Amino acid sequence: MTTTPPTRRPGWVRSLLRSPSGVFGLVSTTILVLCAALSLIWTPYDPVHTDVLAKWQSPSPQNMLGTDNIGRDIFSVLLAGSRVTLQVAVGSSVVAAIVGVVFATLGALTARWFREIVAVFIDILIAFPTLLIAMMLASAFGGSIMVVILAVGISFGVNIGRVSRPEIRRVSRSEYVTAGVAAGLGPVRNLTRHVLPNVAPVFIVQLSWCMAVAVLAETGLSYLGYGAPVSTPSWGRVLAELQSYIGIHPLSVVWPGIAITVTVLGFNLLGDGLRDATDPRLGRAEVITA
Repeated sequence: MTTTPPTRRPGWVRSLLRSPSGVFGLVSTTILVLCAALSLIWTPYDPVHTDVLAKWQSPSPQNMLGTDNIGRDIFSVLLAGSRVTLQVAVGSSVVAAIVGVVFATLGALTARWFREIVAVFIDILIAFPTLLIAMMLASAFGGSIMVVILAVGISFGVNIGRVSRPEIRRVSRSEYVTAGVAAGLGPVRNLTRHVLPNVAPVFIVQLSWCMAVAVLAETGLSYLGYGAPVSTPSWGRVLAELQSYIGIHPLSVVWPGIAITVTVLGFNLLGDGLRDATDPRLGRAEVITA
């Protein structure tokens, strides 16, 4: 009697599109990507151009979302800021994926004494909040988008390693993985062919959360002065600059707030939808063959 590995169920794209949360996440993420791509070639106005004579203009055909305290077109700033948001989200998730795979693999597939060392090291790193890591990096290298990416990526990568380590260890002990080793598959081939695909849903959900937290972290760090430079249009920077005028011109803060909220919610819901659509355990059950 042998147990074959669970496989991804067919039609996962259809499964994602049948999920309202998955569709919302997919649409909002697609809009973000399209806005970032569009801003590379066109914005209604220069997003860094200021005109004190045109400050605090109400929404109009010329300025769809109005202007801010220094006369910048808010729509142009938000459109250009989508590039920074996408850069932070994708960059953080790439760093987190690399760090997470390394820690999870070392913490699950190495000798017991080494696994214990990795576990202690992970616990130490998790004790440091993301914002604190960002501030430490900023004090050493200065505030920048890269600081946000590294801070969020490292923090979430360590967390991904901790969460996925038991799952990798469970899958690595499965009969089909053992059969692959007996068939002559090397450890790297076995890891990439059998182990990682079956723990991918865990990574997907964690990376979607990483993207969402990266957007929020950029907002918070920009507010504290550690995020995007002043010359760089970003949603977090705009929100930080305009929040002091919320009692006088509340609408100017609403637009970046909506953009950040929809994007963060979209990343989370897309991750949930992808998890449900690609989880092998939701596909066909284990097949028992003689």
